[in-house]
Amino acid sequence: MRDRVVTRHDVDIAIIGSGFSGSILAMIARRLGRTVALIERGHHPRFAIGESSTPLASLLLESIARTYDLPQLLPFTKYGAWKRAHADIGCGLKRGFSFFRHETGAPFVADSAHGNQLLVAASPNDDIGDVHWYRPDFDHFLVREAIALDVDYIDGVSLSSITPASAGSVLVGRRESPVAHGRAVQGDADEVLISARLVVDASGPRGFLHSQLGLGERTLPGLPGTQALYSHFTGVKPFCDVVPAAFTETTSSALPYPPDAAAVHHVFDGGWIWVLHFDNGITSAGAAVTDSLARELRLSDGAEAWARLMARVPSVGDQFGKAVPTRAFIHVPCLSFLSDAVAGNGWVMLPSAAGIVDPLLSTGFPLTLLGVERVAAVIADAWDSPALADRLSAYAQRTTSELETTARVVGALYDAFGDWERFTALSHLYFAAASFAESARRLAPNSAIGAAFLLGDNQTFAVGLARCLDLARAVNTGAKGARGALLEAISATVEPVNVAGLNSAARRNWYPCAADDLLAGAAKLNAGESEVLAMLERCGFTPRRAEV
Repeated sequence: MRDRVVTRHDVDIAIIGSGFSGSILAMIARRLGRTVALIERGHHPRFAIGESSTPLASLLLESIARTYDLPQLLPFTKYGAWKRAHADIGCGLKRGFSFFRHETGAPFVADSAHGNQLLVAASPNDDIGDVHWYRPDFDHFLVREAIALDVDYIDGVSLSSITPASAGSVLVGRRESPVAHGRAVQGDADEVLISARLVVDASGPRGFLHSQLGLGERTLPGLPGTQALYSHFTGVKPFCDVVPAAFTETTSSALPYPPDAAAVHHVFDGGWIWVLHFDNGITSAGAAVTDSLARELRLSDGAEAWARLMARVPSVGDQFGKAVPTRAFIHVPCLSFLSDAVAGNGWVMLPSAAGIVDPLLSTGFPLTLLGVERVAAVIADAWDSPALADRLSAYAQRTTSELETTARVVGALYDAFGDWERFTALSHLYFAAASFAESARRLAPNSAIGAAFLLGDNQTFAVGLARCLDLARAVNTGAKGARGALLEAISATVEPVNVAGLNSAARRNWYPCAADDLLAGAAKLNAGESEVLAMLERCGFTPRRAEV
């Protein structure tokens, strides 16, 4: 037996949770001269969900790396650079977003018009493609980098209380007994006392601050109640091998990228399945389904529920016919979440702790990295200012608003799972806003365009988006003429920011990442053709050619 030890940490900032967002913010805070404690309940390497990056997320990570002198982050912004610099850290290639509509109980059968597909490219080639992050490796790397910057990393900690105050909050917890020679030392757990001027929660939805402070939950607007079931697998076949006839190219429609090198979405009545392939032989897969379908499938049964789902979507069942889960299935009985408060007296949540909508559009990474960028700016600009609390309050309001808008978009897509024309049209709202913001950031990194998620600072687009979402709800209630009005409103809203060639009937739901589309949209970006060409060259994009 050994005596219980009390350890005390007096720091400027305490960050709860050492996933990618907590570790990156800890690194930024150290670069800004702040002392930091990074607190982790478990131990790295560890499993984590949330794995699929986007072009905006990569741009945000690059901006953070350059703004705060963190060059060690730069290789992780592009697939080719990642593989060259850190082949030992697991990842997967993401060239775009692949959606496939399935009929319940029937095999997937494609038609020449791709009427049950949607492929939207996010990059023109593999080298500058986006990345699926294998979180056990990536998060562990980031923690080690934070430690190298003198972040005080404390793992194995179960926090039990917080006394919040703007002058300095106090966190109390217990740290499990240390390990010596591979065995835990017997005795009481160590007590940990952490005093910090600012506490940042990066512990995930319904995390420490939300539960400890007794905060309420808001209902995310327009989003149905959903549940999730997921795991990691080996032995998953590419969908292209299951239905090769679905991806036959024609002279008028070229495959924009290998469809499995993407965030793959299998959509069906009541939900969808995600499939993300890593280069290490592991595949992340799971399902998000409405509460009614979750009850029908008895989703809490885990592996048995997964088998029932595979029978419901037989072509996906063929894809997973010889797959083996590498860990127990995780069931989330209430997927969506929004905390009633995001900041308060001496504390703030990153977006990943403030709320979760649904992984359908891979919005988690960009929303969270926007939050990291914004909280970092508050620390940089207002740390010793009386404006600190007001700045954090403004950040909280913006975070809540963006999560709510994202929920309305995703909810409209759920409502349209059975109407593929409406689903693809609604998806263009997201892809148009994202590609416009990404292009604006590449042209002028300090541009205000794209500072808000889904172009929330673009009044014309924001008003148009709100109208489209209102019409989408009207369609769902059966209002006469609402569907036609919705499709017209979407086209009108997308057109002023469409720099990705969306809405082109000739492309038959296969959208490449083509330089010509950006050049044609130069005026929408307030840029000349020469500026766009220069931007394309800087990004490693071969002008006037889309490459698979």
